[in-house]
Amino acid sequence: MLALGRLLELTLTGREPSEAIQLCADGCRLQWKTEGVLEVDPLGGRDSGLDLLLSAGIHGDETAPVELLERLLHDIASCRLLPAVRLLLVLGNPAALRRGERFVSYDLNRLFGGGEPSVSGPEALRAVELELQAELFFAQPQRRRLHYDLHTAMRGSQIEQFALHPCGAQPPTREQLARLQAGGMQAVLLQNGTSATFSAFTSRRLAAEAFTLELGQARPFGENTTIDLSRLEALLRALIEGREPPVAGDLQQLQLFRVAREVVRHSDAFRLYLDDSVENFTELVPGSLLAEDGDGRSWRVEERGARIVFPNPKVRNGLRAGLIVVPAALDDVCD
Repeated sequence: MLALGRLLELTLTGREPSEAIQLCADGCRLQWKTEGVLEVDPLGGRDSGLDLLLSAGIHGDETAPVELLERLLHDIASCRLLPAVRLLLVLGNPAALRRGERFVSYDLNRLFGGGEPSVSGPEALRAVELELQAELFFAQPQRRRLHYDLHTAMRGSQIEQFALHPCGAQPPTREQLARLQAGGMQAVLLQNGTSATFSAFTSRRLAAEAFTLELGQARPFGENTTIDLSRLEALLRALIEGREPPVAGDLQQLQLFRVAREVVRHSDAFRLYLDDSVENFTELVPGSLLAEDGDGRSWRVEERGARIVFPNPKVRNGLRAGLIVVPAALDDVCD
């Protein structure tokens, strides 16, 4: 196999390839851009006009999506998968991947688009580097831009696989939702506030169709057999080959939610009144006290059908400690 077809191996060993550009036997070109970032360019006659960015490993302990991207790249390098799109593969946080830890000094997915301008260190530098790579990749006019940022979650979830739609982007279309459903997503969560995630950056700044995909619970390399990514893999293979996969017109099985409120930790006195084992999308008891802080702030469950997503009382002061989400209707959220 071509050396550039082993992006994960190069990344985990901290090595650079001896050649920055290699050609596959079918004529597509692999180009090393920087550590953990590889561009795949198809033969001109096979180019469908789509620029597809697939990122994973923004958190170094979320390995199932990284293994998925490695399988796709292996098949491209071996000519078992024939690209008909421009493709950028990104392993987001190489240093954290090597450590098997969420991050080295700061959560990378809070630093895009100047999210924390006072933060310095390796993740801050990496955020700027990935922004530049995304800008360069999406610089060609008159092309469709699609970004899926692949993650796994810190805790279990009552809805195992779901997508997050960044705030500020155009409302999702039924076609986009149907594609996500075909890829195994069971729910889509529409965010209501500006965030500093990678998908929010490519959506807001680069006009890409962008979603963050949560694909199960985070586990170490080699321990992801219980996470079924077969439907997502089939979707990505179809997109890479320039095929729009068949999608069901019925979206009734896809659950939709919107963020009602954020729970933000403001001080060391913050308390979240949920068990540490509570899963994402757990229903909240109406009228119950969810959290309170030392300055008198409190959060009670006021919304009908409210659920909790991403509860984490251990975040730094000023960061989100959870989302209160509520069901949404398809006709209210789609173009």
